[in-house]
Amino acid sequence: MSYKWKLQSLTPQTKAAAKQLTDEIGVNPILGPILLRRGINTAREAKKFFRPQLTDLLDPFEMKDMDKAVNRLNEAIGMKEKIMVCGDYDVDGCTAVTLVYTFLHEFYSNVSYYIPDRYDDGYGISIRAIDRAISFGVKVIIILDCGIRAIDEIAYAQDRGIDFIVCDHHVPGDELPPAYAILDPKRKDETYPYHDLSGCGIGFKFMQAFAQNNGIEFGRLVPLLELCAVSIAADLVPILGENRILAYHGLKQLNANPGVGLQAIIQTCGLMGKEIGISDVTFRIGPRINASGRIQNGSETVELLIERNLDEALIKANKINNYNEARKDIDKRMTEEANAIVDKIKNLDDRRSIVVYSREWHKGVVGIVASRLTELYYRPTVVLALDEEGNLTGSARSVGGFDIYSGIDSCKDLLENFGGHTFAVGLTLKEENVKEFIRRFEEYVEAHIEDEQTEATLLVERELNFSEITAELYADLKKLRPFGPENPEPLFCTMNVYDYGTSKVVGRGQEHIKLELVDNKSNDVINGIAFGQSSHARFIKSKRAFNICYSITENSYKHGETQLQIEDIQPANPEQVS
Repeated sequence: MSYKWKLQSLTPQTKAAAKQLTDEIGVNPILGPILLRRGINTAREAKKFFRPQLTDLLDPFEMKDMDKAVNRLNEAIGMKEKIMVCGDYDVDGCTAVTLVYTFLHEFYSNVSYYIPDRYDDGYGISIRAIDRAISFGVKVIIILDCGIRAIDEIAYAQDRGIDFIVCDHHVPGDELPPAYAILDPKRKDETYPYHDLSGCGIGFKFMQAFAQNNGIEFGRLVPLLELCAVSIAADLVPILGENRILAYHGLKQLNANPGVGLQAIIQTCGLMGKEIGISDVTFRIGPRINASGRIQNGSETVELLIERNLDEALIKANKINNYNEARKDIDKRMTEEANAIVDKIKNLDDRRSIVVYSREWHKGVVGIVASRLTELYYRPTVVLALDEEGNLTGSARSVGGFDIYSGIDSCKDLLENFGGHTFAVGLTLKEENVKEFIRRFEEYVEAHIEDEQTEATLLVERELNFSEITAELYADLKKLRPFGPENPEPLFCTMNVYDYGTSKVVGRGQEHIKLELVDNKSNDVINGIAFGQSSHARFIKSKRAFNICYSITENSYKHGETQLQIEDIQPANPEQVS
């Protein structure tokens, strides 16, 4: 991918405010503008950002319907009614179900869980699942990470004596379902101060309120924060505000004392003994949890996450690891086939969106393929596959700053159903509507996307000399962790660097470059790693100058040694490239 670098500008006023802030809190001046761009303007705000406190979590009863939800749960427990905890089959849904089921089960035994089957049930709550609950005598269903658009299904359950408590974080439709209580910060009438919780985060707030109402000490919830951290990382929600507190302490729990199920996954994916960060969850733990719902049934993930015996957990973790390997094979084949379809699209260069579909594709992997196409072509992308009912179902993924939810919503008259948020949407439509959908969706994107949203852009905090990259700077940058949406890992650039003479291609497929670099201002030498960029190796070894954009990390093989993780390499003089 060809990136455009955008160096963040500083006004005199910003420079002055940044200096004052870093002087007050005693950190490297380079952090000043970074903090200001995240809305952190005072020393007090900075200290809270560096050291998030669980005591700063919001009162869960500020969320609309929370009192109703807790009262109904208390009533169900008091009357010994059967409760079923349900959720989506992805990481967010499975962690949410695990959290709520695990916590409730400590105090009440008449509770079960249900993860819908992607193929037999489809997305969200289904009539099939409700009939199953009726057969078991369930009186209350807690639905997590979905349900906000399940109007007909919840009405069906209500008519049969089942009360629903919806815990969702997706955008509601024009009409809310007839649930007993609806916990969703994206409700139009919501006054809760923070709107970006994950589905698991909503479940946590519900259990926080339940504990608070029943005199249960908050400390009993703390071990479950690891599930919040996993959901926040995997669902790509902003890591600011309340999410930052949950993610920060969830990662502490994950590193210090993970639950048996997550400990087994950590062992299986080779993270034992390493400090686990958000990117490890996003790229190693999350995909394995997701694989169960994509290839088989997400209930296997919940079975693993609630397991108390490590030997049994390792057997289950290896099983979902095998699912993940199968998922990779399917993903690779589908991506190649999707690229072949894109290559045949007429006037591709003039199009602002991509929609591809096949009757042969595996619907469990369409979201991954949509993400890959979005990265490759940098256009809002929809990937669809045939479902069991003969409809096309799939996922939409967006590019930076473009609201793909609104784009899909503009075509809602062509859809059977849809749901999601700004950057990711799931949708289903009849096959006869797909051509009109492609036309209308492209029309919407063309009218609403900005030119800068169609370019892959790296936001660069500032230009550095290698002499400025110190262990002290790295220590201060670590205080910004955990990184994620709206709190990205800071990127820097250095111009006119050279190979020190020892850079080489590495990796099983010779796809990466291990670099030893020198800049032309300080003459300092620094190590770096450029993943997936071996195509630049020949130019680098030619002794010509080039520019690099990077984050500052620690060498995982040499503890305490700072290195650069290089995101992009560009010739200093493009005309020299032959």
